[in-house]
Amino acid sequence: MSEEHKPQIPAPPHPLHRHQKLPWQTPKPRSEDIDAPARIEALLKSPSYRQADQDVDFLSRDESRGVRLQLDYGKPELLMSQHGVQQTIVVFGSTRIPEPAAAKRRVKELDAALSASPGDKALQRQLAQAKGMQRKSVYYQMARDFGRLVGDSGSGPEDDRLLLMTGGGPGIMEAANRGAFDAGAKSIGLNITLPHEQFPNPYITPELCFRFHYFALRKMHFLKRAKALVAFPGGYGTLDELFETLTLIQTRKLSPLPVVLAGERYWRKLIDFDYLVEEGTIDAEDRDLFWFAESAQDIWEGILRWHEANGTPLFG
Repeated sequence: MSEEHKPQIPAPPHPLHRHQKLPWQTPKPRSEDIDAPARIEALLKSPSYRQADQDVDFLSRDESRGVRLQLDYGKPELLMSQHGVQQTIVVFGSTRIPEPAAAKRRVKELDAALSASPGDKALQRQLAQAKGMQRKSVYYQMARDFGRLVGDSGSGPEDDRLLLMTGGGPGIMEAANRGAFDAGAKSIGLNITLPHEQFPNPYITPELCFRFHYFALRKMHFLKRAKALVAFPGGYGTLDELFETLTLIQTRKLSPLPVVLAGERYWRKLIDFDYLVEEGTIDAEDRDLFWFAESAQDIWEGILRWHEANGTPLFG
């Protein structure tokens, strides 16, 4: 084909802008209908006109619960995958256990207050509780030491295949995240929306700090990548996660994984596991689904040995 007969190829159009506006790009003018501008403004402000994925009121309705469940699962799943997180070590424990220095300072403050008001029963109670927390503050340090061990594992702090995960709150969870932070490693925090204000602890990796609407989806992410569960002394929340995990392992709904209870004295006084076996409410083999440990090093080495015996070494 000769040059003069070749078809003229038009220049590619701009991906967004046009030279000539389309009819719907200009609102109906006031000159054609005096009430048109006000009507259009009312339409644009109508809740029904909001784009569904940007309409918070719509997404908060009971009828949108299915969508919220998907989002609660999908966002953390996507971001953890993007960061290369393959496995996690999950740590639970009381939000109330302070770091040793803070515990000591609190006892000192209450002791001084009680000296000024020796007959104050409320202060006496508070001081007794503060002394109990000071004794338990050794677990804060243990959790922090353990977090550092997890952070240093694998090929070092830059290795994101195995990360420490907590519920993102203060106390024991803060200590574990803080230990990973001390090592220069990333760690994960799974917070939950509650009726009252709360804050994540400051040692979680910002890109891996999540807030869930549903406890159920948060629990799923706790166990989805978990290669061990470490439970430090705690209350209702810690017991909830511990017994749910043990039940899932007992029923083999979840593949067995190491469950370590830090602080044998605390756990044996809190729950008489042997009594459950004696009463026949659990089997002897169910008692062997967990073990006790008294130091961060013992916890970590026990987890490694368990996986070696199971043929599932953490780092291949």
